[in-house]
Amino acid sequence: MDTGKLIFEAINLLGLIHEKTQSPQEKELLLAAAEALRFINTTGQQYEFEDYRKDLGTEGPAMVIAAFPTREEAEAWLKNHPKPPHMASVLIADQYHTVYYWRDRDLRRMPFAHSIEYHLEEMMKDGLPPAVASFDTREQARAWFYNLPERPSQAVIQLGGEPYLAAYHRNIDHLAFHPFSLVERFKQWREKQEQGPEEPEPLS
Repeated sequence: MDTGKLIFEAINLLGLIHEKTQSPQEKELLLAAAEALRFINTTGQQYEFEDYRKDLGTEGPAMVIAAFPTREEAEAWLKNHPKPPHMASVLIADQYHTVYYWRDRDLRRMPFAHSIEYHLEEMMKDGLPPAVASFDTREQARAWFYNLPERPSQAVIQLGGEPYLAAYHRNIDHLAFHPFSLVERFKQWREKQEQGPEEPEPLS
């Protein structure tokens, strides 16, 4: 169904449910959902919404809105952004970070996030998936990926003898590489978190 028509019919359906709902709290929630769909239309983001829904139907990792080679470039982007996003994901050197923006204080933060570790962990529930191709360098892997007739949202590859996930972010045309070794490091990090802070050495 055409995205514009889909949004229009969804708003109408929410309106019908709103009329039959007695709970003031549920009425407010339904109204907020309808207003969110109207926001997409009035701000001209129909195509972005359409692409987002397509991405949700893929097996790839969480969507990102931007990718930067260095922390410095990401910080400059966030500092100079006239209307920063809030709770959106970005990649810095192919590592996930979450952008936070508190408008009332003009406070901007971009901490590291474990999004890809959870995704890789889920992929490895039944063991490491088989690689579909092997490369010595990222440049070779990137050339192979971009020459595919249809670029998948993700592909397991061997890169320099190590298993990697090549993840394609269609909305920003960015190919990221994530080593599966992150899963073991993530496991070790969680174990340390569960153990709590180390007790200080007793004073002599």
